[in-house]
Amino acid sequence: MSIEQVVTQLRTLGVRRGGVLLVHTSFRAVRPVEGGPLGLIAALRSALGEEGTLVMPTMTDGESVFDPASTPTCDMGITAELFWRQPGVRRSTHPGGSFAAVGPQAERICAPQPLAPPHGPDSPVGRVHDLAGQVLLLGVSHGEDTTLHLAEAIAGVPYSIEHPCVVEVDGAARTVMIPETDHCCRGFNRVDAPLRARGLQHEGLVGHAQARLCDSRAIVSVALELLAAEPLVFLCAPEEHCEECDLARASVR
Repeated sequence: MSIEQVVTQLRTLGVRRGGVLLVHTSFRAVRPVEGGPLGLIAALRSALGEEGTLVMPTMTDGESVFDPASTPTCDMGITAELFWRQPGVRRSTHPGGSFAAVGPQAERICAPQPLAPPHGPDSPVGRVHDLAGQVLLLGVSHGEDTTLHLAEAIAGVPYSIEHPCVVEVDGAARTVMIPETDHCCRGFNRVDAPLRARGLQHEGLVGHAQARLCDSRAIVSVALELLAAEPLVFLCAPEEHCEECDLARASVR
């Protein structure tokens, strides 16, 4: 597909010109697109226009001191890996949970944040929420939607897992433990049905991938309702024997 065709798809889906857009994507689902992953990035920026801000996760493995100018992403996909390397793109400094952004709101979104929680209100995801941004899931599901970790942080869910992360302290590399609301995240897909039923989720093709587009605030609002009714709603049931969710369940205070 041409870049122009993808821009048309994005605008038809509901991407707001001049808005803030947080994108999670699998280029394998989107392809083939003119220009490859860089062509997709060009289409996203064109759909947003010069006054829009594009944001992507650029998380790392935390196994070495993080350098926002050189540390590669881990399991974020080729589009995010190429995005943060483009001229003019800013990258936040969290040693494990960094994001990249370009556009008028990039500096605000990528400003320094606390180590924990990585995706709390004072984080790139939280700032996209504050700015009434949109979330685009492009060839992926809500299982990859970091905005739902923001909802967990706001709700104060009772589970938390610590992960080691290497940071620089007084010029020396040290390992610190960073707590976060970690689990397998498959349960995040439970927001899909209520978002769709309320008309809060726009769905369609972008490239050759199924796409979901929602307001960040809508995702958080629906998630908070689910968490208020059942604080462990996003964890797999014990009988499913999901190791990650069992660890989260065992951490419940």
